Amino acid sequence: MDAGGFWKLVDHAVAATADLEQRREWLSGRLALLPAGEIADFAVRGDEQRRRVDTWVHWQAASLICSGLCGMDSFFYFQAWLIGQGREVFSSVAASPDALADVAQVRRLAALGPVAGWSDEDWPEWEALYRVPDAAFEAVYAADLDDLLGSRGQARAFDVSPGGEAVEMEDPADIARRIPRLWALFGKVPR
Repeated sequence: MDAGGFWKLVDHAVAATADLEQRREWLSGRLALLPAGEIADFAVRGDEQRRRVDTWVHWQAASLICSGLCGMDSFFYFQAWLIGQGREVFSSVAASPDALADVAQVRRLAALGPVAGWSDEDWPEWEALYRVPDAAFEAVYAADLDDLLGSRGQARAFDVSPGGEAVEMEDPADIARRIPRLWALFGKVPR
């Protein structure tokens, strides 16, 4: 499975489901119909896509949206949430983190106000995405996906390793310069 196949599955899941839990179930079911190598490829392609948004400015954007409550794990889950929005949204945000200002869910979060008023379902995170290929693989093959990946000389990264230009995570001037539209939405939201 190449990147196109990965995104085809994700985009079908987005079109066929109403929320991330349904999306997880849909993807698990579809992946379970595929050969072992294709399931492994899905896991690898997911990691490759996630790395496209593993930059300091993407982390700065996630941190702004989440009122500074975006550590390493939260940023990792935020990256998965971005994948779960589908290829068009993801590609736009990968090219420019400020494009998050166009995402309906992000605009909704800005309208909700401080994070203290958010429900668990409101948070832009999707930890479960990384368990999807494992669950599908184990259900069909009664084996561990990481063992198959290891036999292919592959491994998944379950942490963030941001690249790109360094940012000042909490400096209003730096934030406003790098992600001005997001700053306009979240810069005055009290923490």
